[in-house]
Order: sequence, then C-alpha cells, then structure tokens
Amino acid sequence: MDRREAIQKASLILGYAITGPTLAGVLSGCKATPEAGFKSVFFSNEQGVLIETLAEIIIPKTNTPGAKEAGVPQFIDTLIANVYSKEQQEKFVADVVAFDAGAKETFGVAFVGCTPEEQVQYFETHYTKAISEATEGGPTGWWNAGSGGDKPFVLKVKELVLVGYFTSEPGATQALQYNPVPGPFKGCVPFAEVGKAWAT
Repeated sequence: MDRREAIQKASLILGYAITGPTLAGVLSGCKATPEAGFKSVFFSNEQGVLIETLAEIIIPKTNTPGAKEAGVPQFIDTLIANVYSKEQQEKFVADVVAFDAGAKETFGVAFVGCTPEEQVQYFETHYTKAISEATEGGPTGWWNAGSGGDKPFVLKVKELVLVGYFTSEPGATQALQYNPVPGPFKGCVPFAEVGKAWAT
C-alpha cells in the first residue's frame, strides 16, 4: 500500500475529515517546522533551530551536557542581539541564510530538514574547507582564520559555541575541572583540622 492509498483509506475511516490543505501537505511530504528550544531575541525560529543544531553538532551531549542543554544557543542569540553592531548582525544573518541555502542546494531541503547524518556531513564539509583556506598562508589556528576579523561562518559559530559552553555552569563545572578560587572563607578553624599554619 502506498501513501496515497493509505490517505484515501484513512479519509474513509475519518468520514472525509481531512481537509484539502492538510491532505495536500501530507501528500507533498510536508513536515512540521521544529521549534527552537529557547525564546529567541534576535533570530527567527528557523534561524534559532539552525543555530541550535550547529551548536549540538559542535559540542554534542555525551556523559556531560551538550551545547543545547548548557544554553549555548540562547547565549549566542543574546550576545548577537546585544553586543554585535548592526553591520555585524546583518552579516551574521546573511551568513546563516547562505549556509541554509547551500543545504537546500545540496540536499533539496533546509538544513534543519536534513537527516542528522546529512547535517554533520554538510557542517564538516564547510568546516574542512574553512580550515584549509585558513591555513594556506602558513601555520595558524582556526581562531585566526579570515582576514580583517571576517571569519568563515562555521568558524564564527564554533567560536561562539565554545565561548558560550565553557563559560556556562555545565561547561565550567562538568566538562572542565572546577575549583572555586579563593574558595569559602572560614574565619575560625580549629588548629587540629589545619595541621600547620599556611605560609601563603
């Protein structure tokens, strides 16, 4: 039984309760647009989902929280809304749009509509290209890529994800070792607990 036949039989069972637009959407393979897991200040919902997906590709959840769980997409959204200049904001959005358009050209659907494997493949292709172009002039790191501070989009996103993640509580306390300095103040400690007086 193909999809068309299944829809026709379901319509009979439901007493033709499926409307024309709904039926057209199902037959054309229409998918619901996923919702961003945070309330966006700057990005549209589609852009927010794309940033969320990229963040989770860069730092996925393992035995420590991933970028999404650490609130990195919200951090990126807030930072761009409040810190970037108007020109930087427009450039970043143009880069998001171009990145998404490239996915549509490659896979026939928007980046967020691709399978997780296709998303990783597409990101890695762009990342590898950006790194190879960044190192053409001699040894350098991904953080120095781009001339005049204009890094390729995937490297900008990576930088924002890393900063957002490792300055978040889960990133600082679970992914990294954390020792609060100077630590708690204990004004009166029995000498027996200390053992010796501190020289420093």
